[in-house]
Amino acid sequence: MNVEIFKHIIVDNRSLLSRIDLISRAFLWDDALNYVLVGPRQAGKSSLIFLKMQELIAQGISEKRLVYINFDDERLIGMNSQDFDLILQAHAQMNSESPILFLDEIQNIPHWENFARRLANEKIKTYITGSNAKMLSSEIASTLGGRYAVKKVFPYSFAEFLNAKNIRYSLDWIFSTEERSRIIQTFNEYFEFGGFPESLIIREKQNWLSTLYQKIFLGDICARYQIRNPEALRLLIKKISESVCQPIAINRLAHVLKSAGYPIQTSTATEYLHYAEESWLIFRIQNYTAKFAEKETIQKHYFTDNGILKLFLIDPKTKLLENLVALTLKKNVPEGKLFFYKKNIEVDFYLPEKKSAIQVCYSLNDDTTRKREIRALISLAKTFEITDLKIITFNEEEIINDNEFEIKVVPVWKWILEFK
Repeated sequence: MNVEIFKHIIVDNRSLLSRIDLISRAFLWDDALNYVLVGPRQAGKSSLIFLKMQELIAQGISEKRLVYINFDDERLIGMNSQDFDLILQAHAQMNSESPILFLDEIQNIPHWENFARRLANEKIKTYITGSNAKMLSSEIASTLGGRYAVKKVFPYSFAEFLNAKNIRYSLDWIFSTEERSRIIQTFNEYFEFGGFPESLIIREKQNWLSTLYQKIFLGDICARYQIRNPEALRLLIKKISESVCQPIAINRLAHVLKSAGYPIQTSTATEYLHYAEESWLIFRIQNYTAKFAEKETIQKHYFTDNGILKLFLIDPKTKLLENLVALTLKKNVPEGKLFFYKKNIEVDFYLPEKKSAIQVCYSLNDDTTRKREIRALISLAKTFEITDLKIITFNEEEIINDNEFEIKVVPVWKWILEFK
């Protein structure tokens, strides 16, 4: 690695800024802070920092001060932590003003956090992105020492998805028949193919999502963590996709793999799940009422985008519905405040601090299903103080009054528009 390589990369990437089309996305920057943006690949982290670069140029900042490096660039294969200083040297040889750094997918280089800390100490404004949840670890946070604001970036919410398609809506829910039809039609696309920004402009969405998944699977998980049995990991992820909506024990996953001819230990299955979570492929929630050991070993797992989940499913509607509700709550509920409840009854989502309980049901038309969902919510409301009871359906809406309890039945497309 040498200074000249970084000079070429810096110049090439400046020309890239003028060629790309960007869709505005709501994000509040504090100019006094440095940032680390973390989240799944293709969730829009790079677009956010490109938008920030355009904003700085509009404010009169010279483009020559902006230094964008993408560490997925094949020219940087073999780079190590000692090479970071070459970025500063390259800029200094081209411009005497202080740089503003934009470092994309920095997790590819070990010990990046030490360089980030040095930049902050030297008062060099820096924006960093990464696709590994380990960047949120206490160890890295300790190294950064509060010098960076860490923000999670997920694929588009449905509100952002509509905005990207220039579809306007109002939360007073007064629509013409045409407007309502267009919103629901757009939701169907979002529901099945997810909210990755780039997927909006791609016709072959399924193929694009499959390629993205392979990059996460092979690059972010297998290569990074040196998985010796990738087929066992592939089967585990498939089993997780089939088990969305249901709590599943880690030792059960290990047993399934053994039955399929992959004799791995429970500890290995635990590691595989951890790697998939660190790579932003899946996330998990715990049973509120479980004992400590069960909280850690019997959990619900969901995918960070419906489009990825749908790749694994034959009859996807019910699982996609609950996954979308889980993902929306994951984005908007503080870490550690979202649970499911299972003890005699089962409630899909319980938010104790918000005094809220949510069931997810594709349709309430079946009388047995209807009674089961209502009974579980009311039973929980009699156990805990709950003021918000909901059943999220695909497209049904009503108010259910049962003695002193009111349950709102809300179509999912309307419910998720409450979240930006």
